[in-house]
Amino acid sequence: MTETIKDIKKNWDLIIIGGGITGAGIFRETVRMDLNVLLVEQQDFAWGTSSRSSKLVHGGLRYLKEGKIFLTRDSIKERERLLKEAPGLVESLGFWVPVYKDRGPGKWTLEAGLSIYDVIAKKRQHKFYDVQEFVKLVPHIDQKGLTGAFHFFDAQVDDARLVLRLITEAIKSGGHALNYTLLETIDRNDQGQVVGVTIKDVETNETKVLSTSAVINATGCWAEKLHPSPKKNLHLRPLRGGHMIFPARVLPVDQAVSFIHPSDNRAVFMFPWEGAVIVGTTDLDHKEDLSIEPVITEEEVSYLTEGLHAVFPSLDISPKDCLSTIAGVRPVLSEGKLDPSQESREHVVWVDKGLVTITGGKLTTFRTLAFDALKAAKPFLPPVELPDAVEPGFTQSSMIPKQDLGLSPETWRNLLGRYGEHANDLVKEAALQDLKNIPGTRTLWAELPYAAKNENVRHLADLLLRRVRIGLLTPNGGREYLGRVRKLVAPVLPWDRKRWKKEISDYLDQWEYAHSIPGVKPEYNGKVKTLYNNVSSGIKKLFNLKS
Repeated sequence: MTETIKDIKKNWDLIIIGGGITGAGIFRETVRMDLNVLLVEQQDFAWGTSSRSSKLVHGGLRYLKEGKIFLTRDSIKERERLLKEAPGLVESLGFWVPVYKDRGPGKWTLEAGLSIYDVIAKKRQHKFYDVQEFVKLVPHIDQKGLTGAFHFFDAQVDDARLVLRLITEAIKSGGHALNYTLLETIDRNDQGQVVGVTIKDVETNETKVLSTSAVINATGCWAEKLHPSPKKNLHLRPLRGGHMIFPARVLPVDQAVSFIHPSDNRAVFMFPWEGAVIVGTTDLDHKEDLSIEPVITEEEVSYLTEGLHAVFPSLDISPKDCLSTIAGVRPVLSEGKLDPSQESREHVVWVDKGLVTITGGKLTTFRTLAFDALKAAKPFLPPVELPDAVEPGFTQSSMIPKQDLGLSPETWRNLLGRYGEHANDLVKEAALQDLKNIPGTRTLWAELPYAAKNENVRHLADLLLRRVRIGLLTPNGGREYLGRVRKLVAPVLPWDRKRWKKEISDYLDQWEYAHSIPGVKPEYNGKVKTLYNNVSSGIKKLFNLKS
């Protein structure tokens, strides 16, 4: 997985623009069709919302209240498929929903919704607990007005690793993918049909003209930059979701807790993830420049902290306890001015003479989006059949080898989920001392050099924020571990001393800017502002926007 723009050929059956979950899902399915396909991403793979989501693979219980029963049905079916096909990557997650007399949905409303959930999943998974039973299991919960709690199941995922596994498996099966590669133009003939594209490496500035009759635009919130909505009143409404990540010792929960925020009656949640606990999410209009990395605001931090104090009043939780923050921008389609939390998470497909745009949708239903995009693109492709939707979406993972090298079954399960059939290679190549967890995480030290060598890492941030997540899960972005990180990955990355110094400096600046806690962190310095302004300027020029 180390191709560059110099390496790739000129002629393609299909070019996919966008390396998030939607583009990765399309890429994986297209390779099954035995087509020559290229995926290009202007930043790093999963750089956008696909590494900043709520990490949930869920049916969307709230969609039932909005009458979106088919969206819920499709989501639950995909959740069950992912649980079966990608164990260790997608895992079942228990959810508690406390029921109060004076706030939130009542017992019978929740009972009705969860019963429909169970019918669609074809198994009963919810149960009501009285106050005494529930408080024994979640002892810090606010008991004022509490009448009991429901327990049910959804699932969670490492969203960036999901994207990377899809891309990696597609490449092994014959696909090609480039990160840090911009689409400069879509080229058309006199009849307006797509005939090719021009792409550009954003760091070397090298360009290449490619031939193709089909382009799929899977750029999320950027989609209308390449193809404006053909429906007058339907447009993308970028909505920002912010999250806070805490150490498990600060929030002692071993399952998810969903609760109603006292200020606006929105559902907010917390759940254990990769050895820490995530709290989220906000849902606000994102009015900032899309080319600049989104960040959580002080107001969002205050909102989430207020919610924590309401549900766990006995815990003295402060933003200072927070390990890191993440903020992602959802590509939500809107026809009016509904409250952000009431907007539909359904997707659309637009077709324009070889350019197929797909946007909207949910992380959970990425494969549904992939099939819908490929159905629309089929007239512009060579005569091939679409993949069978019944076939597994992932390559079957290897089994735990007899020589387990002392790794626990749980660790092997995690590795097989994240890396699929490559997990055995990762372990075989590792030094024994590196087959241990980085403190506070479920990540092995050995994952760092493997990812650096095999997964198109261009920058230290790619490695620490997306290939592994120690930049989010350890204090100060993993600052104390950077010496060991460098020692581990230096043999596989062609960086001299000067480049290493810059990468570490840029990474720490980026972490302070995008992942520290507003109001607690120091103001980000001029270097990081210059870095982001340069990225913004380049992307604005691409789309002929005003500076």
